[in-house]
Amino acid sequence: MPTTETAAPSALDLTHIRAQFPSLSQTVNGHPAAFLDGPGGTQVPQRVIDAISNYLRRDNANTGGAYSTSRHTDAMLADARAAMADFLNCAPDEIVFGPNMTTLTYTISRAIGRDLGPGDEILVTRLDHDANVSPWLALEEKGVTIRWAEIHEADCTLDLADLASKINTRTRLVAVGYASNAVGTVNPVKAIIRLAHAAGALAYVDAVHYGPHGLIDVAALDCDFLACSTYKFFGPHMGVLFGKREHLARLRPYKVRPLTDAVPNRWEWGTLNHECIAGITACVDYIADLGRQSLTNVDTTMKHVGTAALGGPSSEARPSPRRAAIVAAFEAIHQYEHALMARLITGLSQIPRIKIYGITDPARFSERCPTLALRVINQTADETPLALATQLGDRGFFTWDGNYYALNLTEQLDVEKSGGFLRIGLVHYNTGEEVDRLLQALTQIVG
Repeated sequence: MPTTETAAPSALDLTHIRAQFPSLSQTVNGHPAAFLDGPGGTQVPQRVIDAISNYLRRDNANTGGAYSTSRHTDAMLADARAAMADFLNCAPDEIVFGPNMTTLTYTISRAIGRDLGPGDEILVTRLDHDANVSPWLALEEKGVTIRWAEIHEADCTLDLADLASKINTRTRLVAVGYASNAVGTVNPVKAIIRLAHAAGALAYVDAVHYGPHGLIDVAALDCDFLACSTYKFFGPHMGVLFGKREHLARLRPYKVRPLTDAVPNRWEWGTLNHECIAGITACVDYIADLGRQSLTNVDTTMKHVGTAALGGPSSEARPSPRRAAIVAAFEAIHQYEHALMARLITGLSQIPRIKIYGITDPARFSERCPTLALRVINQTADETPLALATQLGDRGFFTWDGNYYALNLTEQLDVEKSGGFLRIGLVHYNTGEEVDRLLQALTQIVG
């Protein structure tokens, strides 16, 4: 089998990419470290580290002050909003920063909940990370009814007929994940948003897991809110929320009295994590540079960009130069990661007793991202997800075990009580050689 780098040389220069990530050079027990834990948080390039440390060294100050470092901080925050606006395709004043996606989602759910009560309904799904479930379940205390969209257990996809049947005139919000952080399923969020809007409901999208793998275009999706976490796409531990300006202005956030009522600042409570926000601009620029380099490498046009990528076509006619580069980056990332994923799934299917949960049909790989959940059939005590992750960790393979906060899914599939899944998550800095070594290690452990 040819290496993935040989199979897809047209876009990504893996040597150059990996050289930008200091952590990738580590070893464990003499084995080169293979970071296959991207779904729990990706590694960061040196430019992100530098941006964070440079801010602390030069410009550490609060906002709104009448002196230089405070003005520099104000400018840095504006730059970061502009960067995330390019990343999501929205206006800078529709970007809200927070400690993480979970906190931001609770923030919005508390505000929306102020206007809800008995008779109102919210729809969540069995496939979602609990960060897009529990904040809405909390509104049951106000008498709100929470309804559940079920899944097809055979391939871990949403039952769209069931979902559609549970949207009605009482539905006030539909909460759905862009992609499953457990099994990698990419949901048809644009169609789900249309169903929500047809019933007069809001649509709230959790794009945390989708962020490193596919192009996000909130204008094309027409979602009301979309939340993501920059530490999942090569940045610092921060959360980012897109909200349509009309909603950010209309809803009433819980906040301290001196805080402005201006959008989006009214949603940002207390002093923000300025140093990490400085790192957000750096991580977005890293992705944009991937796109610029990929276009240089292949000497191509962008006429196919966005149609093959997971996110579909971009809506803007004249994207900013950085947005255009981001679009190109995700085309390259999509092509490379899917080749790597195909290699991994093919190899896993040849290991006896390994079961992959989710979509495994190559004809349907466009419906998933390169995050795999697996278990050993008839597992022994040495083959539980935790035991596998431990043995792989000793050999330098960083994977994850458990439910990854996708609790409803592990309970639905009856694996929660026996350790959940072993999760392998690929991102664009992983290599075909790492995949081959992982397959060899799993064959030795399970075989």
